[in-house]
Amino acid sequence: MPTLYSYPDLFGVADNNPFGLKVYAFMRLCDLDFEHKHILDPKEAPRGQLPYLVDGDTSIGDSDTIIAYLKRKYDLRIDGALSAGQSNLDFLVRRTLDDLYWPMSFSRWRDERFRPAFCHAFMAAHPEVTASALEAASEYNRLRYHYQGIGRYEPDQAYERGIGDLRVVADLLGDSGFVFGPKPATIDAAIYGCVANIYYYEIDTPLKGYVLSRPNLVRHCKAIHERIGRNARRLSRHFRPAHIVKPT
Repeated sequence: MPTLYSYPDLFGVADNNPFGLKVYAFMRLCDLDFEHKHILDPKEAPRGQLPYLVDGDTSIGDSDTIIAYLKRKYDLRIDGALSAGQSNLDFLVRRTLDDLYWPMSFSRWRDERFRPAFCHAFMAAHPEVTASALEAASEYNRLRYHYQGIGRYEPDQAYERGIGDLRVVADLLGDSGFVFGPKPATIDAAIYGCVANIYYYEIDTPLKGYVLSRPNLVRHCKAIHERIGRNARRLSRHFRPAHIVKPT
């Protein structure tokens, strides 16, 4: 049985990082049996980043690489009906979501209007995590944002960029169904990974304000959330619940 390692849950979402949540949602949508372990220290990960997957003797890092591996290994047909044009759109949307990650992360670890509330909520949900660990994570992320570039933006400029990404995604979604029709595809798991970490986030950032202003983003997010929860309940006899692995 494969094991998914990802960051801890928060606010009722299985992973408070969009990339881990994307993989989790994908595996749930495909009805895969797997073990889910929440960790904080990514030093054992193939690329030193979360999420990563261990399947037997194979370890895979990077969310898109994990999904591609699972499709091949388990002959998953979730995207089997996509046209070449739809596959290209899937690729472009995933790259847009990669860009959205940075303003979203910035709102948690860098913007002092929201960072203290995030750290408080994180420690309340996971008492084993210390304030000093979160301060170290904040400093680590501050440096990441600076070198990536988003850390050189004023906060409102950073959110303007993220809202631009969300607008494009929202404009793709209809009033019913999923991106490519009545059944979800990988692209829907990727969108959910980001939007759920904004919509269910119990801190009112500008990104959350924009999501709430777009009913189709909310509808899509809730539809995937309900579906993967239903699939998890159905597989609960075989599924080992997620738990925190403390860093060593």
